[in-house]
Amino acid sequence: MDYIKEEVLELEEELINLRRDFHMHPELGFQEYRTSGIVFDYLSKLGLEVEKIAKTGVVGLLRGKEPGKTLMLRADMDALPQTEKTGLPYASINEGIMHACGHDGHTAMLLVAAKILCKYKDNIQGQIKFVFQPNEEEAGALDMINEGVLKNPKVDAAFAIHLWTPLKSGEVGLTEGPIMAALEEFELIINGKGGHTGSPHTAIDPILAATNIVQSLQSIQTREIDPLLPIAIMVGKIRGGSARNVIADAVQIGGTIRFLFKNEEREKKVLLERFERLIKGICEGMNVGYELKYIPSNPSLLNNGKMTNYIKKAAIETFGRDDIFVDYRSMAGEDFAEFSQRVPSTLYFIGNGNEEKGTTYPHHHPMFNLDEDTLKYGVEIHVRSALGFLND
Repeated sequence: MDYIKEEVLELEEELINLRRDFHMHPELGFQEYRTSGIVFDYLSKLGLEVEKIAKTGVVGLLRGKEPGKTLMLRADMDALPQTEKTGLPYASINEGIMHACGHDGHTAMLLVAAKILCKYKDNIQGQIKFVFQPNEEEAGALDMINEGVLKNPKVDAAFAIHLWTPLKSGEVGLTEGPIMAALEEFELIINGKGGHTGSPHTAIDPILAATNIVQSLQSIQTREIDPLLPIAIMVGKIRGGSARNVIADAVQIGGTIRFLFKNEEREKKVLLERFERLIKGICEGMNVGYELKYIPSNPSLLNNGKMTNYIKKAAIETFGRDDIFVDYRSMAGEDFAEFSQRVPSTLYFIGNGNEEKGTTYPHHHPMFNLDEDTLKYGVEIHVRSALGFLND
């Protein structure tokens, strides 16, 4: 199938130009109006059946010549509320918004893969749904599912790529089973009583309670959970107080709880009970009130064994060797997990870490960038895995 590699290489310049255009014009979740417009027009010109879904989501359907299974290929489109500091000629022109997670590359790769696969529709048994998802950073997959993306025609299986700077360029992260963590985000407000720092006995200090909570939460993962089970409780923000000599009346705390458990629902219930028990105990002991809420998030991402084998075969054909694989798991969240909980799926990582090109910064970093030489690998694996699955 060397003709596939040749076609990918012929479209590499277009692939990189698409990625740079998306990178220069990033948009936040459910605000991907420009991005989804380009995607919609691109797929329409390919002759696909195209529809908008879940506000700014786009789905293109390719029907093969013969009936068969339906495969979903998914890319995410949203960017992050972050100021870019790369200084690249194609850096973000939208102030305070940046593609710092590779979604610009995901979208470009799937568009070009769709263009190539359209050429072979007479050789395809079944259908391919090219799904361009909005708002991955805040659980947009569930919105697409609720609006029927897995139906009409019913999706039998799904693949997705994540470009990944923690892995070296030329590596492929591929693992069966749970590979990305379940995620619970939380917002916590500690309510005290404001006052003067010269008369602390007349106030109730929520900052003192907050500091105790932040430190004590770590005891859950080190003292109450089996150390062989991955868990990370992290506080990402604290806001409280208005002046050096003023005791605040409230403190806001926000963070994440990530875990990879075997019996996810049961263990999550126990974990969250312990989480609130600790907060409640400290607040009662320090005479402050609290308000705790969880933000909609995602379950664990589960890679199906049979689907993973299709990706392994396609990757070996793409790279021409079998020493590229890394057994990789991450405590980051990824809402492709919602699809993986419903249909046999595999998400795999394409390494992007290249010291010489400066693409080793972690995801969500203001200096994040992609090794664009790896984009062609993603396109080729998309094409080969789709043909392999549908024609098996």
